[in-house]
Amino acid sequence: MTRIFFRARTLAALVVVIALMVSLAACNRGQAGSDVMAKVNSHKILRSEVEKYYANQTAQSPPQPGDEQATSLKLGILKELIDNEILMQRAEKLGLLATNDEVDSKLNEIKAPYTQEAFDQRLKERKISLDDFKRDLRRSITIDKVLNREITSKIAISDSDISNYYNAHKAEFNLIEPQYHLAHIFVSTVPNPQVRNLKNDKAQNEPEARKKIQMIMNRLDSGEDFATVAMNYSEDPESAGNGGDLGFTPQSALAKTDPATRDAVGKLKPGQYSNVIVIAHPETHQVFGFRIVRLIAKEPAGQRELNDPRVQQAIRDQLRDRREQLLKAAYYDVVRNQAKVENYFAEQILKSTGQK
Repeated sequence: MTRIFFRARTLAALVVVIALMVSLAACNRGQAGSDVMAKVNSHKILRSEVEKYYANQTAQSPPQPGDEQATSLKLGILKELIDNEILMQRAEKLGLLATNDEVDSKLNEIKAPYTQEAFDQRLKERKISLDDFKRDLRRSITIDKVLNREITSKIAISDSDISNYYNAHKAEFNLIEPQYHLAHIFVSTVPNPQVRNLKNDKAQNEPEARKKIQMIMNRLDSGEDFATVAMNYSEDPESAGNGGDLGFTPQSALAKTDPATRDAVGKLKPGQYSNVIVIAHPETHQVFGFRIVRLIAKEPAGQRELNDPRVQQAIRDQLRDRREQLLKAAYYDVVRNQAKVENYFAEQILKSTGQK
């Protein structure tokens, strides 16, 4: 009888302990949902960090978004911070974290076109400090190093690959008039369920589109790679997967395009990108979207032969870019699957709508 009573008393104590543990876990989870918006393995992503990037992205896009738009934007920012943290942890394991010298070198490169006063003003307009900017640079450089080690350095384009592509697409290299090799990043003001980019990011209306294109311009001005930004955010389903590459546009076709794009391209030198271009109906002036166009190269008229180094390099770059974008998309999926991610903010959004 004493032994049975002892077991019952032990069982009761165990129930109390379990109940206490569940209660503490619930408290911790509630706290995580308010102060910690997500966790990647053991790393916490704080609400203050998300709010900082939110303020940065909406700083130059009045009026401020409504509640649902703000929540959607913050959710997108959080998803990107999660992806970045996954790659930062991967970089730490690989010994690829950016050094102070690498960060300083990149910072000096970005600051070069500006006076110190003008550069400080740009930081002020974007509501970030120099330390914030350097931290973002460190993260960007680190992620580039990881992707280069894991993806880019492993891509090999053979001479036979180039020859096969040329023979199958020879007509592409017979230029009957000067042509412009263009890329662009496009953001639409109209919802489109067919949009597919790496961030699965889509503006739903004109105010959101204006904020998004300004965010994209800020990234480009900060030195981020044009093709990578296009792959992550462009809403053109035909070119986003290729880093925004539009191929070659004949001079006559460029002359018939919208005046804003034509004029912008005409002022660019190879490697440069335009300011934000508004795409609108010429008569009603209804805005359909926004784009940023990059001039990759300008080619004169004439047939280009396979032994032309420019042809070989163009084909090599195109094949490499295609493989790189495909492998990057697959790589992001793999590393996400390997990480333990808890998105408290997403859970909170679902609960607020009455879903379980």
